[in-house]
Amino acid sequence: MKHELRISGMTCSSCAEHVEKALNAIPGISAAVSYDRALAEVDAPEELAVGELIAAVAAAGYSAQIADDSPAAATGDGGDGLHVAVIGSGSGAFAAAIRAAEEGARVTMIEAGTIGGTCVNIGCVPSKVFLRGAHAAHTQAAHAFDGISRTRPVIDRRAMVAQQQGLVDELRHAKYESILETNPDIELVRGFASFEDARTLVVRTNDNSEQRLTPDRIFIATGASPFVPEIPGLSDTPYWTSTEALVAEELPARLAVIGGSFVALELAQAFSRLGAEVTVLARSTFMSKEDPALGEGLQEAFEAEGIRVLLHTVPTRVEHADGVFRLDTENGVVEADRLLVAASRQPNTAGLKLDRAGVETNANGAIEVDDHLRTSAENIYAGGDCTSMPQFVYVAAAAGIRAAINMTGGDAEIDLRMMPAVAFTDPQVATVGLTEAAARAQGLEVESRTLPLENVPRALANFDTRGFIKLVAEKGSGRLLGAQVLASEGGEIIQPVGLAMRGNLTITDLADQLFPYLTMVEGIKLAAQTFTKDIKQLSCCAG
Repeated sequence: MKHELRISGMTCSSCAEHVEKALNAIPGISAAVSYDRALAEVDAPEELAVGELIAAVAAAGYSAQIADDSPAAATGDGGDGLHVAVIGSGSGAFAAAIRAAEEGARVTMIEAGTIGGTCVNIGCVPSKVFLRGAHAAHTQAAHAFDGISRTRPVIDRRAMVAQQQGLVDELRHAKYESILETNPDIELVRGFASFEDARTLVVRTNDNSEQRLTPDRIFIATGASPFVPEIPGLSDTPYWTSTEALVAEELPARLAVIGGSFVALELAQAFSRLGAEVTVLARSTFMSKEDPALGEGLQEAFEAEGIRVLLHTVPTRVEHADGVFRLDTENGVVEADRLLVAASRQPNTAGLKLDRAGVETNANGAIEVDDHLRTSAENIYAGGDCTSMPQFVYVAAAAGIRAAINMTGGDAEIDLRMMPAVAFTDPQVATVGLTEAAARAQGLEVESRTLPLENVPRALANFDTRGFIKLVAEKGSGRLLGAQVLASEGGEIIQPVGLAMRGNLTITDLADQLFPYLTMVEGIKLAAQTFTKDIKQLSCCAG
């Protein structure tokens, strides 16, 4: 049977030779590839699925799809080739669906709720708008510059929420809904999916009917939801999770926040800056999974802004009466008008019936995956917050792309050793690579240097020297292993360190680089110089 494939990704005639070789390596195939026409003409046995041809091209590093005038396209064989089902519609799901379609697969996306998942709807986008608005209010009231009046602004929370949600709606349509409207290779099925067995999905649609799917590959990207700890009385109260807090049109006079990690601390500081009296109750310390100095420095910044911090504190009981929350703790009673519970997040896997498919999870219900996003079940992949991977949207998207490549015959792995992370508090907490403790746990001999921001000229010019830059290196070789940053622009500082690590640069390499003067990122160079010099003895811009 003759097939014609449109090939994308070729940049020269040698590329065409590579594609031709990959196709002819399939038993029974005779293929000729034209670079000028971006076309592969293939003679194949009738029993050979077109998806195998597309997968072979993908494995060679290119993309293929059935040409419009190909006999396979006319008979529908191309559409009946490799079928990929994607459960979920967040960033990881869309990344997988788009890439799988580009690789020639027919994609079915299954979603019962709002298109777009956590990030655009109830996570990254609305939270960053909220935080930036609170930052503007704080800057107006408490900036550090003489000669400029400081005035506490009047806050219209309803207007803030309207603007915030307007952007959410705009981005959801532009980045998610419009893709479904314009990509004919991705079909949306509305409903809840669960496994009947490793090969069969049962979708209970929104009209309460059932649909069975038997795709060739399945990608699970169902995300995560706020975890609510089992505290006596809590479930009987009108507490907030981050979802409700972000769209609340009221500003409570007093807010209690349960949690000591990213989400809890970002929202706690934002509400404080908008005028609420905030108490944070952390089970252990701030950012307990990070270098201890980061949490200590952030706690100091919070307390300087008037936020009450209670460490190693878990409520033993929560009550709500007459509009007031009462939290009993070992450190006394905390009263508040609103309670935000942001202790952690749990994967959305409970309703998938993963045991029927042989998909293994950890004790928290997160799906276990390897570096190719494969689960314990053949042909079932997973990525994003429903897995044991770090819960960041860019990790989910990267996982989706790599899973799609692998589901369509390629070979791609995800490497998280140099994954940057940022908490958008003020100052921001930014990390990449290993801490000292983690490096030593791996048997590495390390040395580190911590540069207080009072030694960074731009921080001095900003009148904001809160925080530090810490670099961790392998002793002897000087190989950069990681960095921890506490700074108002930590998120903008951390990425160059990750790139330096990927390039296997040493501390000496960093110290010798040219960094523009009076930038915060110059602190990376200065921190590297402290391994061999006393920077207080250097002039400005000293190389």
